[in-house]
Amino acid sequence: MLIENAFTVKAPVDVLWSYLLDVEKIAPCMPGAELTEVVDDRNWKGKLNAKFGPVSLSFAGTVFMEERDDAAHRVALTAKGMEAKGKGAANARVTSWLEPGPSDDTTTVKMSADITLTGAAAQLSRGLLPEISKKLTQQFADCLEASMTAEGVEAAGAEAARPAAAKPVGGIGLGVSAVWSMISGFFRKLFGLKPKS
Repeated sequence: MLIENAFTVKAPVDVLWSYLLDVEKIAPCMPGAELTEVVDDRNWKGKLNAKFGPVSLSFAGTVFMEERDDAAHRVALTAKGMEAKGKGAANARVTSWLEPGPSDDTTTVKMSADITLTGAAAQLSRGLLPEISKKLTQQFADCLEASMTAEGVEAAGAEAARPAAAKPVGGIGLGVSAVWSMISGFFRKLFGLKPKS
């Protein structure tokens, strides 16, 4: 499944690029993710906890940086994970790149993820993954901007305390929100309604 997302952060391209490459800084902003080991500057190990209604899934896996282009502000990562109780697996190739935002002091982060899920993870997330992905991307963007602001990165680039860990992915609220978004999108198309801006 191919999922594409984008978000805008109030920070210049070069500043944001440097910040995003610091995996230990941005890991707490990834919903449900926990960085467990920094193998080297291109390999990491971690966990991802997800909840779909009453079912909880916990993945352990690795992330490898396949490509990094500093001039184009582009990076490609490959992630592989196995569910702890043998309920499935997840593989993803995520490409991210930065573009100038709508104003001089903003940057737009664009992402394209090719995700393959097997087992229970595939069954539980079928049809909901794009909507859940949008919500998680927005949570990541909000946390990223808040942590950069807290560290004074925009102004001085000063070091400060790390942000608090993000809450685990999902729960019923996220699932309901994703389902509601899909249902309302269906009715908008059916009746020709335009989404509110």
